[in-house]
Amino acid sequence: MKRLIERSRSVGEVLRWVTQNPSKVSASHYPIALHKLGQLLQQQQQQQGQAAVNGESRGPGQVLEQPEFQTLCQAIISGCSKFDNFSIVNCLYAAAALGLPGESPLVRVLEDESRSRLGRFNQKDVSMVFSSEANNKALEAIFSSQLFYENRQERFIRSMAEWLPRKAENLTPYTMALIAKYVARHRLREPRLLDTIANFLLKRGEQLDSKVIQKLVFPFSRMNYRPSNHSELFPKLEAILEQKAGSSPLATVNILMSMFQLSHFPQTVLHQVFSPAFITNVMSSPYALIVRRYLSLLDAAVELEFHDYSGPRLDPRYRVLMFEHALTADEANRKYSYKGLVAEALRQLVGEECYRQDEVLPPGYCTDFLLWINRSGTVLPLSRVPAASKAPSVHTTTSPAAISLRSSVLALTSDLQDFAPFAPETPSSPPGSRESNLAGRVVLSVNDKWHYCQNSDILVGSRAMRDRHLRLLGYCLVQV
Repeated sequence: MKRLIERSRSVGEVLRWVTQNPSKVSASHYPIALHKLGQLLQQQQQQQGQAAVNGESRGPGQVLEQPEFQTLCQAIISGCSKFDNFSIVNCLYAAAALGLPGESPLVRVLEDESRSRLGRFNQKDVSMVFSSEANNKALEAIFSSQLFYENRQERFIRSMAEWLPRKAENLTPYTMALIAKYVARHRLREPRLLDTIANFLLKRGEQLDSKVIQKLVFPFSRMNYRPSNHSELFPKLEAILEQKAGSSPLATVNILMSMFQLSHFPQTVLHQVFSPAFITNVMSSPYALIVRRYLSLLDAAVELEFHDYSGPRLDPRYRVLMFEHALTADEANRKYSYKGLVAEALRQLVGEECYRQDEVLPPGYCTDFLLWINRSGTVLPLSRVPAASKAPSVHTTTSPAAISLRSSVLALTSDLQDFAPFAPETPSSPPGSRESNLAGRVVLSVNDKWHYCQNSDILVGSRAMRDRHLRLLGYCLVQV
C-alpha cells in the first residue's frame, strides 16, 4: 500500500487507494497519503501557471472538499487514538502542510490527541507538533505542560527560532510570556528568539500590564543579553515605567533590576522609585520586604555604577541585604557543585581558619569563599584581620598594593590547580585599591553550570552583576 500511494500520479488516485481498501490501510499509511496529497496539489498549482494567477483554476480547497477526502479524514479521526506517536505527529504535520484550517475536525482531533501525549513525545515529535499547530491555544498547551516546562528541549527551541519571528504578531501576550518563562528557566541564549520577544515588547509594550512586561523583560537579564533593538526598546520601557511605576511596585523594581543587570540605568524612573510616595506605598503592601531588598540592591548599584545620578536615594532606614544566605538554586544543587572539593582543597592548603564559606557581603551578595591575603602573600587567619579591613567601600585609585595582591592570588590559584578538576581563571583585580589592608580581600567563586547560559561561557545576568559590583567594592575575584 505504501508503494501504491507513493507512485500515485493524481489526487484522485491517492484517495481511491486509501478509501477503497480500508482493510489494507494501517496507521502509518495515513500520514503518507496526506503528504502525497500535499505534493500533488503543489505540483498541480505549479502546472496551472498563469491560470492560477488569474483565479481560473480549481484551488486545493475544492479538491479537499471531495467526498473521498472527507472519508479519509473520518478514518483518521476514528482511529487516531490507537495510532502510534509517529503517525499522530506526521498526520498533524501533513494536515498543516495541506493548509487545513485550525477549526477543521481533523486538525482539532489531531491537536487534542497530540496534547494528551505531549509528555511522551521526543524532541523531534514536539518540534513537528509545534510547527504544525503554531497558534495561541496550542502553544499555551505546550508551554503549560509541567513535564515539558521542566525539561530542556534545545532542538525544539532552535526550530522555533526559525519560524517564530514570522508568527509572533499573532500571539497573545500570555503566550509570549510563557515562551519567555521557558527560555529563562533553561537559560537558553538564543538571540533570534530573544530578539523576537524584544520586538514583540517594542510594538505592544504600551498596551501591556507591567506584570506582563516584567515576564517578557526577564529573559534578557537572565541571559545577560542586550536585544538588537535595545536602543529603541529601553527608552520605550522607561517611558512605560514612568506612567505605570506605582500600579505594581514589585513588577516595577523587577523590570528595573533587569535593566540594571544589563548596565542600563533609567534616571527618571529612579527618581520615582526612591521618592517618599513610592516608598510609603510599598511599606504598606504585603510584598514590602522583597521590594525593600530590590530597592536596597538598586541603591547600591547606583552608588557603584551610576555616578551621574543626582536624584533621591533610598532612605538608610529601609536598606536591607538583598540576600541573607546562599541562593536557593545553589543550595538545591549543592550536591552537584564543586564547592565541597574546593573547600577541601582550601582546608589542606591554608587551613580552615583562613577562609570563610558562603559569606554574605553587603549589599547582600553570597560569596563561595572569602580569604584575606597580606602584601607579602600570606593568607591570614580570619581572627587576625582588622574589622576595618572587612568593610567594603568603593575604590577609584590604583596602587602597588593591588599588584602585590594579584601576584599572591596567582600563587594561590597555582596551588589550587593541583586539586583536579579545578582550572582557576586568571584572577581579576579590583579597578583600584588604596594603600591599606583592603587590598587583601579575595573572593573565590565556584562557577557551576547553572551560573552560565546553556552551552555558553556567558554568566547569567545576576551573577555577572554580582561580580561587577564585588570588583568595584575592591575585592579580587578568582573564578574556578
